[in-house]
Amino acid sequence: MTHFSFAIVGFDLDGTFLDTSGDLTAAVNDTLAFAGRPTLSIDKVKTMIGGGAKHMLTLGLEATGGCDADEFRTLYKRMLGYYEAHISVHSHPYPGALDVLDRFDAMGVKTAIVTNKFEAFAAKLLGDLGLRDRFAALIGGDTMGKGFSKPHRAPIDEMIRRCGGEVGTTRAAFVGDSIYDIMAAKNAGIPGIAVGFGFLMQPVEELGADAVIQKYDELIPTLERLA
Repeated sequence: MTHFSFAIVGFDLDGTFLDTSGDLTAAVNDTLAFAGRPTLSIDKVKTMIGGGAKHMLTLGLEATGGCDADEFRTLYKRMLGYYEAHISVHSHPYPGALDVLDRFDAMGVKTAIVTNKFEAFAAKLLGDLGLRDRFAALIGGDTMGKGFSKPHRAPIDEMIRRCGGEVGTTRAAFVGDSIYDIMAAKNAGIPGIAVGFGFLMQPVEELGADAVIQKYDELIPTLERLA
């Protein structure tokens, strides 16, 4: 086993490890069309991803005229149903993502997914793509209970525990594409690496990450520098 300073490396899912923009956009647009709203471009929907499905739909509805609470409940249920049924049609790993998992496996580094997507949806998506067993842990936006999704530190702490580490002692890092990801890493006291190719809601330089990568073959050298 090659020596490496980090024992655990976690990844956000949407916009970080997987490009899920096609399937998420389809789910939003099916819902908007059902409501008689104009549909949105994939680039527009990308800026709405990161805070979970409810947040994404809220932004989509705000962008097309707003919505009252009763209508929202109906549309949210419809969107979740559509997305679950079409969750892995267009989604795929980003270039180099699987290669970096192979390298971490060879070095004995545990990897995990920590996402604000519902855990059941994340598990189904990874399972459909044959990737669930590649990760030692999967933490969803509902895994830790209401109020304890990213940017809270609780999912990161749980990632460390489920990967066999000790919070505050085991060296871990987290990779993501949103302020939720970087703040969760900061709140947990571990390095946060931002990806410049993700579903960015703001310029990547404004996330306050410890480092930024533009492609996955930069990740291991970047972590070595941070160590």
